[in-house]
Amino acid sequence: MEPRFPPAPDSPCVRNCCLDDADVCIGCGRHLQEILRWSQADAAERAAINARAAARRDARPPPQFR
Repeated sequence: MEPRFPPAPDSPCVRNCCLDDADVCIGCGRHLQEILRWSQADAAERAAINARAAARRDARPPPQFR
């Protein structure tokens, strides 16, 4: 029987792609280098990327509309 591995985490992409001045996507919270690395990342690295992206999203001030 083949060993079963948990599925790799899903991408946090929300199709609202726009990089800020720090090269962080305002939609998903990933840094440009993390976006580029995603397709080669294993499950553990993807989970770490998702955690960092979530922390960035949570730290970002809410949008202000005029």
